[in-house]
Amino acid sequence: MKRKIRKLRVRSRTELGIAQLAKWLNPILNGWLAYYGAFYRSALYAICWHVNKALVRWARRKFKPLRQHKTRAVKFMEGISEQCPHLFAHWRQGMRGSFA
Repeated sequence: MKRKIRKLRVRSRTELGIAQLAKWLNPILNGWLAYYGAFYRSALYAICWHVNKALVRWARRKFKPLRQHKTRAVKFMEGISEQCPHLFAHWRQGMRGSFA
């Protein structure tokens, strides 16, 4: 699953907004959460953390003021997850956790 996230190259899809990115990723995440979540839910935390890291890298490439500031990018994504907790499928399941 981590390989799939890397292969999708989320970080370089800067032409997409955050809502479009969620619309693109949610079917994939929903499938993983439904299938693997039924059997081994705790293993999904590492995958969701990896997706969150990819979202931080996306934000750093998309927004120039965040480019050289990882901490600001993390805070930016944490703010989005608090404002829109239902944006991404894994956030809906309560896996908003660490972005760093």
